[in-house]
Amino acid sequence: MIAVRHIAVACTVAVGSLLATPAVAHEAGDWIVKAGLTSVMPTSDNGTVGKAIAPRGIGLDIDSSTRPSFSLTYMATRHLGIELLAAAPFQHDIRGDAPDLGGDIGRIGKTRHLPPTLSLQWHFLPDAAVQPYVGVGVNYTTFFHTKPTGALRELGVEKLTLSDSWGLAAQVGADVRLSENWFMNASVRYIDIKTKVRIDGTKIGTAKVNPWVATIGVGYRF
Repeated sequence: MIAVRHIAVACTVAVGSLLATPAVAHEAGDWIVKAGLTSVMPTSDNGTVGKAIAPRGIGLDIDSSTRPSFSLTYMATRHLGIELLAAAPFQHDIRGDAPDLGGDIGRIGKTRHLPPTLSLQWHFLPDAAVQPYVGVGVNYTTFFHTKPTGALRELGVEKLTLSDSWGLAAQVGADVRLSENWFMNASVRYIDIKTKVRIDGTKIGTAKVNPWVATIGVGYRF
């Protein structure tokens, strides 16, 4: 959750220095472009797979990844926005823990993914200097360049695949005004991402990624 703490500090500094800036509300028909950094932080328990390999299975641990991101928002009204989030491909190492194989077995795979997310947002204080919002939406995540490494390769596994995922997403965020058209933005999402894990074409279980997704950046409305 380091990225979340960094976002909180950045927002506090921005709010303290910019509260005197006159607020300019987003209006119906506005288009908003944002660019920044997004960190995908999977939850700590990513599921257990491979009970055919080890009787008590292999516990998965998927690491975090940070990449440049951007979004496009259309304001249907001054309160209601529709946002599409996109980013450069995220890259994750997958580690395994198998009690029957001696515990921590190190990195067993790696993967990349793209998680475009479409959200419906409610901007409930459009006239404030700091304009918070909440959102709900749908996420589609596609995994690619997934490969077995370490212990899986040593066991003779040639191919590791993760299925694509559809899931719900929830969001909280805020825009902090810099000028009439420019602003800072920070948001945190929780996304439901679950993917079927296959080795050499055989399903061995489901990985629960379910990440917190933190974003900080700058935006421009036109």
